[in-house]
Amino acid sequence: MNLTDPRNADILIGINDELKSRNDARISVFDSAVQGGDAVWEGLRVYDGRIAALDEHLERLQNSAKSLAFANIPTSEKVREAIFRTLEANGMRDEVHIRLTLTRGEKFSSGMNPNFNQSGCTLIVLAEWKPPVYPGEGIRVISASTRRNTPECLDSKIHHNNLLNNILASIEANVAGVDSAIMLDVNGFISETNDTNLFVVRRGIVQTPHADSCLPGLTRQMILDICAAEGIPAQERNLSLSELYTADEVFTSGTMGELTPVLEADGRVIADGKSGPMTRRLQSLHRSLARDNGTPLPF
Repeated sequence: MNLTDPRNADILIGINDELKSRNDARISVFDSAVQGGDAVWEGLRVYDGRIAALDEHLERLQNSAKSLAFANIPTSEKVREAIFRTLEANGMRDEVHIRLTLTRGEKFSSGMNPNFNQSGCTLIVLAEWKPPVYPGEGIRVISASTRRNTPECLDSKIHHNNLLNNILASIEANVAGVDSAIMLDVNGFISETNDTNLFVVRRGIVQTPHADSCLPGLTRQMILDICAAEGIPAQERNLSLSELYTADEVFTSGTMGELTPVLEADGRVIADGKSGPMTRRLQSLHRSLARDNGTPLPF
């Protein structure tokens, strides 16, 4: 077993109202997540006894489930209690990542029709000791041939589990031997990477793609809010690959990776190939905000 942290071998995982060991944590083969990736999810991070942006994550979970017409959606308070219960059972208070999944639930027969779901949603709370997924010194990326879903086909505001679009881009990054892949929209503008939002810094201005084809990430919004509070010029606009190649700085944002400098894209070194001053400043400000303003654990 290849574990990022040996403590994860003995974690307890919340499934509905039960806690299961790692080896016993299972959902039905008739569950909607198995039948068609019919589920929504959130990634949360715990810092020193606080969960960053918990209310915002729970609101997005509710919105995604409602957009997909889930029935009998558990309340945010019930989900919150399940998260706290799982963390307490594992003795987790810091350096923890939570994968929160809500499926449409178990079907009475296989098939994609939501009418086959009559037992209510399945809630999974998977908490692991896990550091940020990317190395702190920075990453290398390529631009993927796989395009990000257009809102005409699937609204990116729905934080759904059907991630094949992103996985295909991730495969391209793996084949190229880099850390991640930039996904473009159908018009050729930058959308995001296969697993994070993307920011470009040019002449002191922080820029990020419109949240049309990309997910409007909560860490992304935190960065925009920080810029507004600190008087840092920031804007959402269409960005081309050539603008990224010639930027002063580039970084990604997300719960899994926090803020990560991009040092090289498609073989082009970004600026001097090192983390830039704006990236480092925003990393520090984000870390402080995430640690200080999160929801405190009740144990």
